[in-house]
Amino acid sequence: MSLQLRCLYTHRYSFALVVTMLLLAAASGDSDAAMNIKAVLGHSVTFRCPSNHSEAVERLYIQKIINDKEKFINGFYKDRDMPWNEYQIRTKVNKMDLSMEMRNVSVSDEGLYKCYIFDIGVTNPKVSDIILEVTAEYSAPTITPDCTEHRRGVSGTGMSCDLSCSAVGGYPQSTIRWTGLNPSLTNVIYNWSSAHNDSKTWTINQTVTYNCDQQTNVSCAIGGAVSHTITICKTQSFPLKVIAAIAFVLVFALLLIFVVVMKCFCGRQHTPEDQSGDVNVSLTEYRSQLKSV
Repeated sequence: MSLQLRCLYTHRYSFALVVTMLLLAAASGDSDAAMNIKAVLGHSVTFRCPSNHSEAVERLYIQKIINDKEKFINGFYKDRDMPWNEYQIRTKVNKMDLSMEMRNVSVSDEGLYKCYIFDIGVTNPKVSDIILEVTAEYSAPTITPDCTEHRRGVSGTGMSCDLSCSAVGGYPQSTIRWTGLNPSLTNVIYNWSSAHNDSKTWTINQTVTYNCDQQTNVSCAIGGAVSHTITICKTQSFPLKVIAAIAFVLVFALLLIFVVVMKCFCGRQHTPEDQSGDVNVSLTEYRSQLKSV
C-alpha cells in the first residue's frame, strides 16, 4: 500500500475516532445553557461558540443533531484540513472569534447544533448547544369579500359576508387573525394550509362567514404580515340602472309639463289685428239686427 493511501486512511480513522470521542465527551464536558439564534430564510447567520481565550483553542467542531445522531458541519484542527461535506460550500469558520457563518439558510438548517471547543492540552471539550430557528415573512395577505342580502324572518332582510384571507411563502406555519370582526357573529367555513415540497414554506388560506349587525372595517394578518383594510356590511343603495331609469322618467315628465304649459300659454295670446277684426264683426251684426227691427 502506498504512503499516500496509508496517510489518507489514517486521517479518516483519526477523524472518526475524534467524532466518537466527542459523543462521549459531551456527557462529561462542560456545557452551557442552549443559545437561541434566528435566521431569515435565504439569508446568512453566524454561530458563535463561547470562549474566553480563543488563542488557547486547539480544535473547534460544530455538529448538527439529525435523527438523534451528530453530523459534522465544519470546524478546524490547528492547520489541518477538515473532511469535506456539502455544508462547507456555504459555511466558513473564523478561527479568531470561534464562529461559523452559514449562508443561504434553508428550512432544513433549523434545529439543534453542538459546538465543541478543545483547549490546548485539555482532553474534555467545552460543549455548547446552539438552537437555530428559521423564519420567512409571509406575503401581504389578500382579503376578498362576498356579501349578500337574505331574508331574516318577519323582521325584514339581513346581510352576511363570506371573507377569504390568504398568504404564501411564510415559515413557520401560522394562523390567520381577523381584526374588526365580532367573534360571536363569525363562523369559520374553510381552513387550508400546505407546505411547499422544496422550500418548506407555507401557504395559508381561510374563509369565514360574518353575519352583519353594522358597517365595520376588517383586516386579516398572517405571521407579521397584515392585509389592507376593507369595509363590509354597507347599507345597500339603489342600483345605478334603477337610478338612471328614475332620472329618465323625471326628465320626460318635466318636458311633457313644459310642452303643455307652453301650448296653453300660446293659445291664450291674441294679436291687436285679431282683436279689431272681432270688434268689426260684432258691430256689423249689431247694425243688421237694428235694420230688421
